[in-house]
Amino acid sequence: MNSTARSMIAALIAVGGIAAATSASAQPRRGDSTYQQEIAVCGHNQQDRAACIREAGAARQEAARGGLTSAPDYQRNALARCGLQPPADRADCEARVLGGSGNTRGAVDGSVMGGGVIRESVTTVVMPAPAVMPAPAVMPAPVPAPSRVPAPAIAPMAPMTPIAPMQPVPPPLPAR
Repeated sequence: MNSTARSMIAALIAVGGIAAATSASAQPRRGDSTYQQEIAVCGHNQQDRAACIREAGAARQEAARGGLTSAPDYQRNALARCGLQPPADRADCEARVLGGSGNTRGAVDGSVMGGGVIRESVTTVVMPAPAVMPAPAVMPAPVPAPSRVPAPAIAPMAPMTPIAPMQPVPPPLPAR
């Protein structure tokens, strides 16, 4: 083959490659609509805009590889964690996850973006009335028996010596 024919074949291959790339880029990739929605949210939430765009791009790539198949089942995850609790605490844990049951009232407050979700459950327990107990009988306090041991003798005090009266202090001499 001569060099002109080789040049023509190379040009045709290059044009064909460019046309294929253009048509491939014209077709929307899987996850583009979700990506556009996530980009639209960036800057309107509490996350840094650059980090938000970076995470949206990473999610788009993972979706293209087929890694993001469906939303996680958070409730099933939480109930699985309750299964690790001691049997006595398991029912209360499940009531918190499921939002209350029976005599338990549950509430969920907060958000992940706000720092966390707080789950509260209040269980009403009716306590039996206390049994009426009779008043205790009043017993007189025991009186100690008198002591028969004689007290030790106290030595008489020595007489005190009088203190000499205070003498007046002469006034200071004037300075010269």
